Amino acid sequence: MRHTGPMLTKAIATGMVGLLLWALPSVGQDLKKTDPRSSAPETSAPANQAQLLKSTEAFVRQLFAWGPNIEVTLGPFRQSPAPDYYTVPIEISFNGQKESGEVYVSKDGKTLLRGEIYDMSADPFAANRAKIHLDGSPSRGPADAHVTLVEFADFECPHCRELWEALKAVEQKYPQVRVVYKDFPLTQIHPWANTAALGGRCTFEQSEQAFWKVHDAIFENQDLISPENVWDKLIGFATASGLNAEAFKACISAPDTQKAIDESHAEGVALGVSSTPTVYINGRPLVGGDITTLSQYIDFELAAQKK
Repeated sequence: MRHTGPMLTKAIATGMVGLLLWALPSVGQDLKKTDPRSSAPETSAPANQAQLLKSTEAFVRQLFAWGPNIEVTLGPFRQSPAPDYYTVPIEISFNGQKESGEVYVSKDGKTLLRGEIYDMSADPFAANRAKIHLDGSPSRGPADAHVTLVEFADFECPHCRELWEALKAVEQKYPQVRVVYKDFPLTQIHPWANTAALGGRCTFEQSEQAFWKVHDAIFENQDLISPENVWDKLIGFATASGLNAEAFKACISAPDTQKAIDESHAEGVALGVSSTPTVYINGRPLVGGDITTLSQYIDFELAAQKK
């Protein structure tokens, strides 16, 4: 199973997959897009928002069989791309574990939509690109590349390791693509992921070339790393890559290093990242990093550049 943050119990997993995991059809989800222009009710006065929150919560509890042992938090309302609908954030909590997503509710309180609403007059991925900051992150490939692949990853995530293996062939096939690495440690389920992210960041501070050596070493040795030995492993990887060990140790304990990891994580959250790996190809999201789909997206972007 792909790591998506704190794992909820099977009793609510089915409902959460239907509500909170938004994936493109090419990833395997059969998600029907609904045109709000054809499904919106006749325009009428907006319902009272406090009452609308209550009725929306009652409806989603019934829809997904979320009983009183599951805490449901909705709102605040935001204007959606469709003028007659609100975007309604939803967060559910169970035994201290949380997941989040959103739905769309008509302003008269008569219709609820799942999925995504797009403004057809705008580039659907421009907002994502605006939220992604390429400077200050490890990268390889041409700085002026027309296609940029940004990966939000967790060094302890086994699916990130699988993508790392697969990306070797992708990078050979597409040398014109720039690859950018972003830290997104899932600290609630991966006890040494944040420490590894600190080590990667401190390697990058000394040498971008060395970063990729340490990056590869962590994934190569993922099964051998534990919370007990992660520090020693990182120092070993760093020194083997030619780094100054004392500067590396000082960097790991520096507050600015953790701040950089937190900023990378916050950037992912702002984009809607909740699982690793999540990849963006020129802003187009791909959860899980399926290589066939990834190649399709790269080919599409390269062809679009030629046009």
